[in-house]
Amino acid sequence: MDLTAFMKKYADQIGGQFTQYDPSHSIIIMPVSGNRFQTVIGTVRKNELYNRNLITLNSKVCTIKSSLDYKPLLEQAAYFNYCRFVVNENHLQIEAVAAMDTTHESTLTEMLQEVANLADQYELKLTDSDIH
Repeated sequence: MDLTAFMKKYADQIGGQFTQYDPSHSIIIMPVSGNRFQTVIGTVRKNELYNRNLITLNSKVCTIKSSLDYKPLLEQAAYFNYCRFVVNENHLQIEAVAAMDTTHESTLTEMLQEVANLADQYELKLTDSDIH
């Protein structure tokens, strides 16, 4: 699968904005509910342990802070289809990962939608604003 071509095509279908950062990173600014938008970054990276390429989709939720209670977030993540919470570069993020060679476009579409919608929902819930 060509992740860049897929993300460009999908952005066109949903009225989003597509940017190719480099050959391994693509960005879609996706419309979500309430006339808001959420940025999702798609990355292709090599998993050395399993010797295969992975697609990683992630979106920032908020800057981490000591008052953030992670236990309820981790409990809620058990109900997500594709996503998980991660902490990366001082930010709480929503992330979904799939094998590049076995993931179908329909699944990748669902993953993109879930990443954007969950990141937007938790951003509003945790910050009361639309930052990312």
